Amino acid sequence: MPIEAVVASHDSTPAAAPLLKIGDLHGWYGESHVLHGMALEVHPGEVVTLLGRNGAGKSTTLKAIMGMLQRRHGSIQFEGHETIGLLSRAIARLGIGFVPENRGIYASLSVEENLLLPPQIRPGGMSLECIFTLFPNLKERINSQGTKLSGGEQQMLAIARILRTGARFLLLDEPTEGLAPVIVEQIGRMIAQLKQEGYTIVLVEQNFHFAATLADRHYVVEQGRVVDMIPNDALAANIDKLHGYLGV
Repeated sequence: MPIEAVVASHDSTPAAAPLLKIGDLHGWYGESHVLHGMALEVHPGEVVTLLGRNGAGKSTTLKAIMGMLQRRHGSIQFEGHETIGLLSRAIARLGIGFVPENRGIYASLSVEENLLLPPQIRPGGMSLECIFTLFPNLKERINSQGTKLSGGEQQMLAIARILRTGARFLLLDEPTEGLAPVIVEQIGRMIAQLKQEGYTIVLVEQNFHFAATLADRHYVVEQGRVVDMIPNDALAANIDKLHGYLGV
């Protein structure tokens, strides 16, 4: 079934115009065809997750949105404007922030230097004071090098650095992977607070139970395309089907 029909079949889908709209998106790593017609929508203020087994194309979708694939075609519209032909730096300046799975912080720089390095792409980037209120751990480690930070602190720093730029649309790739439960809980509170403040977030997450506490809707990805969309308030009725998708 086309994803447009899947989305339309759920009454809880927001009626507002989508902030991000992807249609018939294909993407390649070299000669390997990874995305096979991805289609999804994200509305302002939503937290949306991409769920699926390893290798389904979830992280590749985030990279395609950011223009980080050498070859892609289809449609990626942000705020009603087509971005498929733009370079990554131009896409970032539209207000889209990407936190990759490897976090991408500068290991030789201090926490403060990492935070001050990215340019402001839009007005309204978080001040250091606000960052340290949201992430008190980082204030305690402000002079510590990236190599001295725990995995959880590195993840907080990677997210905080994006918030400094003024981006309001966030792509978070596996933000809880390998982290202790207490840090996962802290990151969950942070995402919930950002949502309350009007940020829009696309979350790739293997921890389904974590995603279920935060997301408005879940897109299920298989073999480089969306095969289902489940609103969070319909999870209980669809849990067996979701377990089948995820191989739980």
